[in-house]
Amino acid sequence: MAEKRLPFTREKLERIIQSHPTPFHIYDEKAIRDNARALKNAFSWAEGFREHFAVKACPNPHIVAIMREEGFGADCSSMAELVICEKVGITGELIMFTSNDTPSAEYVKAKQLGAIINLDDITHIDFLQKHAGLPDVISFRYNPGPLREGNVIIGKPEQAKYGFTRDQLFQGYRIARDKGVKRFGLHAMVVSNELNLDYHLETARMLFDLVAEITRDVGIRIEFVNLGGGFGIPYKPDQTAIDWQALGSGVREVYDEKVKARGLHPLRLCMESGRAIMGPYGWLVTRVLHLKHTYKDFVGLDACMANLMRPGLYGAYHHITVVGREGAPADRVYDVTGSLCENNDKFAIDRMLPKIEDGDILVIHDTGAHGHAMGFNYNGKLRSAELLLGPDGSVKQIRRAETLDDYFSTVEFPAV
Repeated sequence: MAEKRLPFTREKLERIIQSHPTPFHIYDEKAIRDNARALKNAFSWAEGFREHFAVKACPNPHIVAIMREEGFGADCSSMAELVICEKVGITGELIMFTSNDTPSAEYVKAKQLGAIINLDDITHIDFLQKHAGLPDVISFRYNPGPLREGNVIIGKPEQAKYGFTRDQLFQGYRIARDKGVKRFGLHAMVVSNELNLDYHLETARMLFDLVAEITRDVGIRIEFVNLGGGFGIPYKPDQTAIDWQALGSGVREVYDEKVKARGLHPLRLCMESGRAIMGPYGWLVTRVLHLKHTYKDFVGLDACMANLMRPGLYGAYHHITVVGREGAPADRVYDVTGSLCENNDKFAIDRMLPKIEDGDILVIHDTGAHGHAMGFNYNGKLRSAELLLGPDGSVKQIRRAETLDDYFSTVEFPAV
């Protein structure tokens, strides 16, 4: 299998490790910025287009600040994500608040910040009005149910917990209109990590058709459509990334057909991609602690599922580079594991890799999104540091590793 490239040499990585012990996640700032600009350029034809970076993918204030500098807004789903945005200067309608099963305090905070609130359920209209008051602008998340196929991560739409049914959507707009809401948006996200460009274009077609129907049947103007996220990345070396230009051109064709031709222009477009912005530009760097030979050959790392949950949770593939052996034949079969007391604490199962020795450095690819963000403390494991590789080759720590003092800071020990 082809090898994925790294943005640092073995010598550079060894110098980094001298100051920042493994395991850690490291992100490539230049690649992130270049990718952000490529997306914006692909939609430069769409007046007012905005990418609302999905903060959940990598909720580090330094990363979110980079997104702000690149002209992005933010998509938030929790109180903490709202506060991160507030502290780095993303406020007002630069924030899209897309949450579910939402506590009242989070709606209050989102409204205080002036965020666009994107409701997940028809009952939340009254809930929002009761606890925070209805804003002038509101958006609804549409779940097409059996009208569309989902995928393995997000599931079939009719089984997903997200969004309004079609009938609820039209009813919801009428309720909001009658309650005095003046401005409206529409949103959908029905897949996750989807590389098929046609699927995303079909989502745009579905939403633009809905805009026409809502305009006709409810008598309101839809101001913006959020095409959602779910854009996949090539986790496997033989996969191909979504071409932003092809996506932008494809959406433009659908827009001209479904929006302009019906006299609904201008309709502002936005997105909430997280994985496709950050995912390929982060790596989990870890070291081999033990080699175990029983019924299988196991490689035990100083990282574990607490540092990267996706393989254990979804069976997701993440490519692995054995640093210094990039050109060696991958002629050994290993399970690559962590130290949690769970048998699914595995980064790879039956993976063909070069011969591995104690102390080797392994780099696990494509952890820039939903990597560190999904960390946890089971077995008392401490969450790792996050580093930022600057365009000039410098390395900055943007989150320190947790300590035992951090772990115990929320409890008091009983007297003994």
